[in-house]
Amino acid sequence: MSAATAWTIPEVRAALDTGKISARELVKEFYARIERHNGELNAYLALSPDRAYAQADRIDAAIASGDALPPLAGVPLAVKDVISTHGIPTTCGSRILEGYRPPYDATAVTRLEHAGAIVLGKTNCDEFAMGSSNENSAYGPVRNPVATDRVPGGSSGGSGAAVAANLAVVALGTDTGGSIRQPGSFCGVAALNPSYGRVSRYGLLAYASSLDRIGPFARTVRDVAAVMSVIAGRDPLDSTSAAAPVPNYVAALGRPLTGLRIGIPDDYFAEGIDPEVRQKVEGGIRLLEKLGCRRVSIRMPNTEYAIAAYYIIATAEASSNLARYDGVRYGLRVPGGTLIEMYQKTRGRGFGTEVKRRIVLGTYVLSAGYYDAYYLKGQKVRSLIARDFHEAFEKVDAIVTPTSPVPPFRLGERTSNPLQMYLADIYTVTGSLAGVPGISVPTGKTAEGLPVGLQIYGPAFGEDRVLQLAHAFEQAGGAEL
Repeated sequence: MSAATAWTIPEVRAALDTGKISARELVKEFYARIERHNGELNAYLALSPDRAYAQADRIDAAIASGDALPPLAGVPLAVKDVISTHGIPTTCGSRILEGYRPPYDATAVTRLEHAGAIVLGKTNCDEFAMGSSNENSAYGPVRNPVATDRVPGGSSGGSGAAVAANLAVVALGTDTGGSIRQPGSFCGVAALNPSYGRVSRYGLLAYASSLDRIGPFARTVRDVAAVMSVIAGRDPLDSTSAAAPVPNYVAALGRPLTGLRIGIPDDYFAEGIDPEVRQKVEGGIRLLEKLGCRRVSIRMPNTEYAIAAYYIIATAEASSNLARYDGVRYGLRVPGGTLIEMYQKTRGRGFGTEVKRRIVLGTYVLSAGYYDAYYLKGQKVRSLIARDFHEAFEKVDAIVTPTSPVPPFRLGERTSNPLQMYLADIYTVTGSLAGVPGISVPTGKTAEGLPVGLQIYGPAFGEDRVLQLAHAFEQAGGAEL
């Protein structure tokens, strides 16, 4: 796939404005590319050509009439398969929702289409967003377009792979404990997990309601900012969405970095980090210093408890949220003798191994006699981790860490060891538990040519600061370190 095919939002707009290409022709070009490459990558689970061409024709008609175009006019968009899309299969990568077509769109999808974006289809993901490698999908794993023997990261691996392989200009993913940022790191693209409450979760099929967030993937930080400007903001359909003002994210990108304090947590560079990842991230930190940032060493002492707390809280919420998939109202139903037998057969056949593992774990930590020992303690640790971030942001303007302790690993390498798989999220679950925004941007490649990601955290609702730093880093050649 040549660089000439790697469209960005400004390039799409310029091509439409000059008549170089029509929106319909652009959609046709992307579907041809998907047809050529998706068989190998398995990034898309479902396509929506009727909807895409109808939107493209509306854009072309507006151009012909001389009407003002919306900000994302003609931009091909991929949507993770846990986000509702009216009439398009939305399976959450699970057999239990095979063939399910939602009767409505998620708010984020509605806002993007109103802004002119064109939904090409739904991307593959770990089942119900539970995974760090995209190997838990009932419809087969996604392969990393950078190295097809490697995982693309999870759970939003299909969205990350689609953008990296130029099968979409931008994509929506979801992040519960790292599921946007880790695929961004592994696939070598920009990927933002917004603050909890910044983007409406209406239409997102829940995994862990106090952690789940929707955010964008793109080839450039500017494109991430453009998508965020559309999807951010209060939604009356989601009681957890915040009424905090939404700044102009694109306008904030060019501000200088001089004097900004970046916190470097010693706890994130302890044992377990791959030497090449450490080298690339430290090179990225030095680049930010050259751009005018001031490095400040900080401590985040509760980091070591993050994985344990996360897998108690997230699985407890999953146990509750996934109780609705019972074969009664929608989705798969496996006939059985009694109602209980029908439940057992439906859930036994419909859910995969990892989802079952997390439901059982979550049910256990919520059960009588164990609630205080596990779930309540997990919530207390979550408060301590949030306090670590709050205290850090009293001293610094942003926090810089690796996105993942390792580069993309081989397909099948960690599937037999769940704990090893979970530890790939060690640097991302902390920000998830604290509710703060974080972006992953490429910071060079290993000797084998595998992408490495640098993560930038900001205070709650500080996406503008995170994007400002990431954009300056990108423009200064951070991806080539």
